[in-house]
Amino acid sequence: MTHDLLRLHYAPDNASLCIRLACELLDIPYQTVLVDRASRAQDSAAYRALNPAGLIPVLETDDGPVFETAAILIWLANRYPGQLMPAPATTGEANALSWLLWLANTLHTTLRMTFYPAQYMPDAPDDFRAAMQRRLSSHLHLLDRHAKALHPVHHCYLAPMLRWTSLYGDNAGWFTLTDYPRLHSLARQCEVSAHARRAAQAEGLGNTPFSAPRLANPPEGSAT
Repeated sequence: MTHDLLRLHYAPDNASLCIRLACELLDIPYQTVLVDRASRAQDSAAYRALNPAGLIPVLETDDGPVFETAAILIWLANRYPGQLMPAPATTGEANALSWLLWLANTLHTTLRMTFYPAQYMPDAPDDFRAAMQRRLSSHLHLLDRHAKALHPVHHCYLAPMLRWTSLYGDNAGWFTLTDYPRLHSLARQCEVSAHARRAAQAEGLGNTPFSAPRLANPPEGSAT
């Protein structure tokens, strides 16, 4: 498989949005393949052959299928060195990798627990969600203080997560993006860029998908 045959298996307003943003930023040719969540296509044998965990996204590459959002972003950063983050074995790479894996292992994990508390504490989901909201707020304050350390690869991962924090997880006023001024600025800068506008149009995310998001109205598939 050559670079012009990268295939992104995606669902609207899913973690695959992070990968779409990166591909658009790199301005590389790629194809998209809708994973129909309404019919649980991610559980099909064909999809599980690409990602045994049955999660979205998967990027088919000439190295084979790559799954897990951070792994795909690292693969792209290595394949196109110096564009998404500092190139391998250069100054800044270690710090960039540290923040990328923190986004994946800490921030994204806390988001999932906030959105699906019954999966983690079925006997007291509301209490668990409230605790995760407090943890998430702490994470975002930390990130706001270190926003200058972030590279385009982090922006591709973070901007969708800021969107989801606003839209999902019973956001009854506990989260306001403007309380995190550097992250709010990052969201605004990202969404006015040409690559983000292309991604937003492709998934029906509107004109302010990260700073003032609304529910997606995708041209294909379902965002729920």
